[in-house]
Amino acid sequence: MDRCLKAVSLILSYPTPELQAAMPEIAAVVSSDTRLTGVARRELRPLLDAMAQDDIYDLQERYVLLFDRSRSLSLNLFEHVHGESRDRGGAMVSLIETYEEGGFMPATSELPDHLPVLLEFLATRPFSEAQDILADAAHIFEALRTRLVRRDSPYAAVFAALGQLSGQSADRATVDELLASEEIDPNDLAALDRVWEESEVRFGPDPDAGCPQARDLLARMDEPRAPAQAAE
Repeated sequence: MDRCLKAVSLILSYPTPELQAAMPEIAAVVSSDTRLTGVARRELRPLLDAMAQDDIYDLQERYVLLFDRSRSLSLNLFEHVHGESRDRGGAMVSLIETYEEGGFMPATSELPDHLPVLLEFLATRPFSEAQDILADAAHIFEALRTRLVRRDSPYAAVFAALGQLSGQSADRATVDELLASEEIDPNDLAALDRVWEESEVRFGPDPDAGCPQARDLLARMDEPRAPAQAAE
């Protein structure tokens, strides 16, 4: 078990009293992992301290505002690649097959591409394999880090740490393409309603496409979706 990847998975999970009680141990794991630079570990400290000490309801509200009410900060990785296109369904099925082949059965209602779920799976794999998959998502991590910095969120440090663990420098042009997509103010409820208008999402395989191997599937995270047009 890669304890650092498991710890990062927990840090990015919805805050609960149980998670808060475990934060001293979680903080000790990431603070002692030498794969992260001293700067990265120090930058994580404000978030780790807040998660251990702040009121749990405040932590939950901040988490929801960031990750559940903004598609541009979604922790569902394929959201940044495929949006609601049919391709996302085929990618999701292939990712589920990858989990099953690795003997991993997520005990969660989250989608398979939810980052904490993926990190929990990667924590069970050899680090060389996990690092290859993290490298495929390096541009997503950098885009999320940049957006969180703009919001003065301490969660930005988590994505900087994931970038380091990936061992890959994100392609600047690809990051810029992701950042070009519209960001919606999570407090603008009318705009959120327009963005989250119900649309058909298919999570079954595409009959017109083959079923790629898991490594090829995850490598498709290098292909960001085109920025969505602003709602009229």
